[in-house]
Order: sequence, then C-alpha cells, then structure tokens
Amino acid sequence: MKDLAALQALFQKEIDALQLGSAPEKLYDPMHYIMNLGGKRLRPVLALMGAGLYGDPSKAMPQAMAIELFHNFSLIHDDIMDAAPLRRGQETVHIKWDENIGILSGDGMLVKAYQYVAQCSPELLPEVLATFSQTALEVCEGQQMDMDFETMDQVALDTYIKMIQFKTSVLLGCAMKIGALVGGATKEDAEALYEFALLLGTSFQIKDDYLDVYGDPEKFGKQVGGDILSNKKTLLWIEAEKRAALQRIDFSEYVAMPANEDKVESFQELYKILDVDAFAKSEIDRYYQLSLAALDKVSLDAQSLAPLKEFAQWLHGRES
Repeated sequence: MKDLAALQALFQKEIDALQLGSAPEKLYDPMHYIMNLGGKRLRPVLALMGAGLYGDPSKAMPQAMAIELFHNFSLIHDDIMDAAPLRRGQETVHIKWDENIGILSGDGMLVKAYQYVAQCSPELLPEVLATFSQTALEVCEGQQMDMDFETMDQVALDTYIKMIQFKTSVLLGCAMKIGALVGGATKEDAEALYEFALLLGTSFQIKDDYLDVYGDPEKFGKQVGGDILSNKKTLLWIEAEKRAALQRIDFSEYVAMPANEDKVESFQELYKILDVDAFAKSEIDRYYQLSLAALDKVSLDAQSLAPLKEFAQWLHGRES
C-alpha cells in the first residue's frame, strides 16, 4: 500500500528524532527503548490518515505521537502483568531493567502522551482531550475484563466483543477521530470515522483469534495454538463451548488435556466439527463490512475515501 508506506515512513522520521528526555537515564532510556522496537505503527498512521482526508496529514503528527506513546505505555504495563520476557523479539522493559522502572517509565509515557495530544487549537482541545481520556479509561477497562476472564467459568460472546473493542479497537477509533478533528473534519465525520476504525479493529482482533488457531506459523509470527494451550477464552473458544453443550460433547475433556501439540490439533478438529472456524470467518467479514458501511456516513467523495477502503482491505486480508 503506497499511502500506508508513505505515512509509516513519515511517522518513522518523527520516531527517529524523538527526544522525550535524558535524565534520570533509568526513567527515559526505557521509553526510547520501547519506542524504537519497531512495529507497523498502524495506530499513529490512522491519526495521520484521518487528518490527511482533509488536508495535510502532518497536522496531526503530535496526536499521532500521543497515540503511539499511549500504546507503548500500555505494552510496558501489560508485559509486567503477563510476566512476558519478550516484546517484538527483544527483552521487555521490566526484564531489561526491572518492574519498578517499567512501571515508572510507563507512567512517564502516559504523561508525555497527554502533552503531545494537547498540541492542538484551543477550540478543539476539549473534544480531543475528552476522546483521548475516555479511550485511555476504556483500554484499562478492557485489560481488566481480559484478566477477569481467566477466572470465569464462562464468558458471553457479547461480553467478549466488548472486551476486545475496549482493549484494542477503541484506540484505533480514537486515533482516526482525533486525527480527523485536527485535520478539519466536522464532528459528524469524525464520529463516523471513529465507528469505521472501531469496527475494523474488531474484525482485526477476531482475525487474530482465527490466525492463532489456523495461521501459517511463518507468516503469523507467533506460536500457532498459543491461545488454546493457555485456555484463553477467544471468540472461537466461547462459541465452541456453547455449541459443544448443545451437541452433548464434553468440552471440559478438551480443556483438561495436557498443553501440547495434541491439544492444539484436537481443538482444531473440534472447531471444524462444530463449524466454529466458519463462524469466526463470518464474524471477521461481518465487522469488516460494517466498517465499510460506516464510511458511507462521511461527507467526502469516493475518491477521497479510497485510501481508507484500501487500508481496510489490506488489513482484512492480512495473514500476520
């Protein structure tokens, strides 16, 4: 995607020149470390795309940086909660330094994110800050819901959808909406663009669930079956548990299996028997189509919206 690559390169220049601070070193070095671990930078690119619909994408560069700072702050804290040793193939912040440094550096990144997001015109500031703050709180709520699921016997599918939207999708929506507002969008356009990115992000996360079970390990970049081995309640797991009960299949026997390759293969077969793999695909497509429908509410012509539709199509077709 030409537009995506150009905006990624534009944002990377900002990352390369980023100066968050230097002393104390143990506060700022971890911030620069995680910000330079790479990634597709999809969230800040969405902010730039939002502004670019109405003019110069660079107009939303401070807000794009705020989104990326917030995202990486959340990753530092998530890694501590998950006791994760690696992030993008490198040591996580709390492993490279320690947990206390990780917590404090993450807190500092959150403050920096607010400093960047506030760099907009005074008349836009209330709406931009309200959107960013609401999103930040929802991401925390989503993370807590995800942790709560670990000790719950059953999770309703609509509750799961709300969790993935809060934990992942709302930040995509926030990026797009704030970028559009700073770029000059009406509130009505900004809300429609928020809905587009939120729904696309929902499709994206369900696709992640599906690829965890059926993805190509070389393309997916992660261990296939990881969610199954950890008994993670994904969309496929939740739907399979419901359908197994209706067909009098003892789902608990599958859950109790030792965490090895046989368990992964057994779940893959069970999902196919219960037609859960097809259900997941249909939900991926449904949210993708809903996201495209949201663009119909935006008061721009088809040519202006073409880059967003191309981006959505690219994200929908991803295998990693």
